[in-house]
This record gives sequence, C-alpha cells and structure tokens, in this order.
Amino acid sequence: MSDNNKEVEVKEEDIFSQRLAKVQELEANDIKPFGEKFEGSSKIEDIRNSYKEDIEELQPAQVAGRLMAFRVMGKSIFADIKDSSGRIQLYANNKLLSADDFKLYKTLNVGDIVGIEGNLFITQKGELTIKVSNFKLLSKSMRPLPEKFHGLTDVQQRYRQRYLDLIMNDESKQVFQQRFAIIRELRKFLEAQDFLEVETPMLQPMSGGAAATPFETHYNALNCPMFMRIAPELYLKRLLVGGFEKVYELNRNFRNEGMSRRHNPEFTMVEIYQAYGDCQTMMELVEELVTTIAQNVFGTLKIKHSDEKTIDLTRPWRRVTYKEVIMEKAGSDWFELSLSDKIKKGKELGIHTDDKMTDIEISNEIYEKLIESTLIQPTFVTRLPEQLVPLAKKCEDDPSLVDVFELEINGQEIAPGYSELNDPIEQRKRFEEQVKRGDEGVDESGKIDEDFLTAMEHGMPPAGGMGIGIDRLIMMLTGAESIRDVVLFPQLRPKNQ
Repeated sequence: MSDNNKEVEVKEEDIFSQRLAKVQELEANDIKPFGEKFEGSSKIEDIRNSYKEDIEELQPAQVAGRLMAFRVMGKSIFADIKDSSGRIQLYANNKLLSADDFKLYKTLNVGDIVGIEGNLFITQKGELTIKVSNFKLLSKSMRPLPEKFHGLTDVQQRYRQRYLDLIMNDESKQVFQQRFAIIRELRKFLEAQDFLEVETPMLQPMSGGAAATPFETHYNALNCPMFMRIAPELYLKRLLVGGFEKVYELNRNFRNEGMSRRHNPEFTMVEIYQAYGDCQTMMELVEELVTTIAQNVFGTLKIKHSDEKTIDLTRPWRRVTYKEVIMEKAGSDWFELSLSDKIKKGKELGIHTDDKMTDIEISNEIYEKLIESTLIQPTFVTRLPEQLVPLAKKCEDDPSLVDVFELEINGQEIAPGYSELNDPIEQRKRFEEQVKRGDEGVDESGKIDEDFLTAMEHGMPPAGGMGIGIDRLIMMLTGAESIRDVVLFPQLRPKNQ
C-alpha cells in the first residue's frame, strides 16, 4: 500500500496540511483539484446489471464517485469507487495510462471524488472491475475519511457529521432512502384518495393547535412577536371553512421542549382533514395508509426490530378505550376510587402523585408512564377525557369523553385522530377554560385565537382529522430506536456544553 494512504495514526490537521500542499502542487501544474461537470456517467448499479459475461466485445463504462479504497501494488493500482447506487472496483497500471496520468493517479487519496472511463472485465477472483483508460479529478478530499476497518462508530460524530455517516455507513444511508420512499408513498396514497396538499404559515402571530411551548421570534417589519408553529391545525381547519373538503399538509413543527430518543424539537408531521368524516373515518384511513406504505416500500406487514420483536401491521388493528387500558393496569375499580385512594394507589404503582393532582392527571400519568410503552402492536386507544383534547367533539353517549383515538405502535404515539369540534360556541368555552388553567399554573395557557373562532362562526363542516408523526412512523417501519437515526440533521447540545 502506498504511503499516501497510511494516514490512520496521523493527526487530521497534519493530513489537512499535506493535502493542502498537494492541492497547491496540482494548481502549480495547471491541474484543477476541484473540477467541473462530468457528463455521460452511469450509475454503478446499472453498470452491474447491464454487464454481459458471454460476449467478447469491449463493454465500456463511465462512472463518477468517491474513492473508498486505494491499493498501490507495484505498477498496478486497485481502487474502489462508490456512488449513490453502489460500489465497484477499479484497476489501473502504467500501460493503461500515460506516464503523466499514471503519476497523477498514484497521488489520489481515499475520499477523492473522480470521474472514470474504461472497459469492464472480470478479475481472476471473479470481481467485476473497470480497467481505467482515462480519469478526471473532480474534487480533492482535504480531510481523511474515518478508518475503514472501524468505520464511523462514534454516535455523536455520526449525528454531528451526518455526511460522514452517509459516506461510511450503508445502513444509515438505506434508512434515509427508505424515509424518502415512505414520504413519496404517503403523498401518492393521499393524492389517490383526492386529498389536496396545501401549505400554511410556519411563522404565526399566535401558537395554537396543540399544548406545547413555542419558539418565539420578532418580526421587525411589523414590530410584533411571532411564533414558530407548533401545529398547522387551526389554519387547515380554516381551509375546511373555505370549502376545501380533503386537505393535508406535510409540515415541519417546532416545540421548544426537551430532547430524547423519541423527541426532537423540530419534527415532521402530516396533518389530514376530511370534511363530513369523523374519528372512525380517520382510523380506517390511517390503517390503510400505513399498511399500504409498509407493503409498497418494504414488501411486508411484519416489521422486525433489533430487539427481536416483530410488529405485525395486519389489519384490523386493536381498538380499546382509554378507561379499559387503565383498568387493565390499575384495577377494574380504578374509576370508582376516591381521589385520595387514587393518589395512594398511584404511588404504589410507581408513578409520581401529589395532593395537587386531579383525577384525570393521575389517570393520565398511569397511561403515559405505565401503559403507553407496553403497546407494541398497533392499538387505537379511544374515548379520552374531554380535558385532554380541547379541539375534539364530545362522545354523544358520554359528554365527559371526546371522540378521539391515539394510535400506539412500538410503545409510542404515532397518530392522534379526532372527530373535530365544529361548534364555535363550545370551542370558545374550551379555549377560555384552557387560558384559565394556564392562569392556575398549568402550561397550556395562550391567548384565544379570535380569528380562528371567527372562521368557525362562518360554519365549519363536521370533519375527521389526524396528525401522523412522520419521524416516529419511520422509526417504527425501519426498526430505528432513536429519532436521531431517522432525522438527517438532529438538534444536539453544543460541543462546548
């Protein structure tokens, strides 16, 4: 192996200095180290698929990509080149290239981006290879790639330098290719169902549509505060009022809250609204949507995860009420207990309780801390307490509950869905109650959105609506256990903190 690639133990800044000197030497010899366009190249996967072993004619190939290995063996050089579709071996020697070109070729480094022309052949070891007859340096790599035998194993470095992760780890690249395929299938499915993709503001004068802490900014031209949206819901409902009957938005939301393996403060959702539908409409829609995506992208409804569990998406999915799942955990008499007994039993079950908590808060603590993580197979949890979902219709047979579902898969909420509240009088009342709770110290306060209420007062059709967490959906379908593995550039704590 040539000395120019024995860089594992050399400090990166020393390598940078060496390669900077190479760049200057190339420029002094009128060779561009950062080249221009390279036309006519084929994808490596296409070259492999089109190669025919049983013909004698030369089979030319032209590719562009990054050098991933470089082995000088006397007067012969073997290398590997990688593009977005795959990897192929290169072979060059001093007879295939002119003396000057071979000299330049020998100075290439792992990480350099090159254009290659040549003919295909099979080596004695049976490996399809390009015999290099011409090449062009397209971009000199100034810094080394991670050492090939260990790859990029530092998790923080993978997230902070995602480009290196994509270069070195084919598994990471595949996850993101699957992410893009999932989103394409989602759009195709909804468009086939006559949903219209729309856009609503990301900068909003009021934060609404969910209970969350927003990111705040200031609009200089208008001299007023603005908020990054926490949800597009209230704007999408304005479109229902305006006569768009089936709408969706694939959107970025921002919530100024904590980070974890399941939470990123900037995240992707799709929100879907269908006039004249309801909660049941949304359950049927999300079942069909997710199973269609899984079948079309992965070819199966049984999704395997690294911890040896398998998620079975075969329809129909389980439907269970909120009260039923809590009684399964806390006892069949839970909702008959006094508040003091619930506080006591909650502590026995291992959750935090105190004298300031309400019945609903204690029950929801049991659900979120003890139940949600156990719902691995697809489960619709329905009929939640009205106080938890201020934008949904009440159940006709029990006004203390709302006609909603939370879709749980792999121990986390994938999608909430509602029979949407379209009564502006009731909506105003719930907003006022939400503000009052905020005044009492509950972090749900916010000014009442009078513009939204005015829209509702013009008449909003009954509707079904839901939001699907795209990042969590992709985690479930790809087997990823951290949201940072499915977000290209996740938010991270600054290095110096």
